[in-house]
Amino acid sequence: MSEANTGQYDVIIAGGGITGLTLACVLRDSGLRIGVIDQREPGAFTQDYALRVSAINRASLKVFHAAGAFERMQQLRVSPFREMQVWDSTGTGQIHFDSAELGLDALGYIIENNVVQLALQKLVLQAETIDWLCPAEIESLDISEELKMVQLKDGSALTAKLIVGADGANSVVRHAMGIELVRKSYQQQAIVCTVATEYEHQQTAWQCFLPTGPLAFLPLADGSCSIVWSLDESEVEQMMALDDEAFSQRLGESFEYRLGSVKTVSPRAVFPLGHGHVDCYVQQGLALIGDAAHNIHPLAGQGANLGIMDAACLAQVITDALQARRQWSAVHTLRKYERRRKGDNRLMEATMTGFKHLFGNANPLLTEIRNIGLNAADHAGPVKQMLINQALGEH
Repeated sequence: MSEANTGQYDVIIAGGGITGLTLACVLRDSGLRIGVIDQREPGAFTQDYALRVSAINRASLKVFHAAGAFERMQQLRVSPFREMQVWDSTGTGQIHFDSAELGLDALGYIIENNVVQLALQKLVLQAETIDWLCPAEIESLDISEELKMVQLKDGSALTAKLIVGADGANSVVRHAMGIELVRKSYQQQAIVCTVATEYEHQQTAWQCFLPTGPLAFLPLADGSCSIVWSLDESEVEQMMALDDEAFSQRLGESFEYRLGSVKTVSPRAVFPLGHGHVDCYVQQGLALIGDAAHNIHPLAGQGANLGIMDAACLAQVITDALQARRQWSAVHTLRKYERRRKGDNRLMEATMTGFKHLFGNANPLLTEIRNIGLNAADHAGPVKQMLINQALGEH
């Protein structure tokens, strides 16, 4: 927005990332007037793969299909993975999941974050009930009255009955609500890049648990892999200082050459790892979704999926209240969303943190227990089914 203006909305969504755009798309036929605020446009689609990708599970796919967004993602670029191979580098423990055994065409899809955003944004731009306010930045919030006010840095003044914070770990909306997210660092960072390997990835998502942290090779449609390598901060510094040839060598060694040698590597990027969870998701006319409310280790790629399910749940609570002619922005209504999502989100945070500590411990006894557990789970039908349901988002 280049000109200052005044806008009256039913819902203002702060944050035009995956979570915020999902909420806008799912609500676009609700009859509500919606404004989506973001500082920058989604990254442009290019021939080269973006560094940040998400493993979109089947539960999230259902949301995207219902919103009409997945077809657009397919037109751009998606990468199905049909199998998952997980193993412990310090022993013999491993577990394997195959979509064919479950009667599914795929376990999920590796999709670049900007592809997801671009597909959702297209629907937002086409919707008559939604305004895409970008580039725009929130200057201040007045949440003291029933009608909330948003002041933008360009001078625009907006009002809404409900403000949704989908603005990430450093949420302005959460700060205005007086809610603190205590983020606990793992003292680790993740290296991400795209690599080409000697052997085909077989449409398999590969994850190796190393003593220093998990290393994932995620299959991409052109035959390359997106890697996410969690390491202690001191090791990250050393790895980032290596030239491409030396880095490829270390990467191949750490991955036990499961896909042969690493032939080429893209520019690398680093992001910090941590976790945190707020105690309260909602107040009168205010709600937090996605990373504004919780963030977790990227171990199983569940961060984006949790945010998508937050958005879908909040939209359902709002539309149910509208249909029943109840106060859809009232705190007692919004608490239904909090009750439905908080338990799942806390469980996933605890599970990912537990995995991180379990597989990051070099104690020989724990190593033996890990390996026995992985192998037992691989051969125990009910346990394996429970684990795959968790990964698919269908628990």
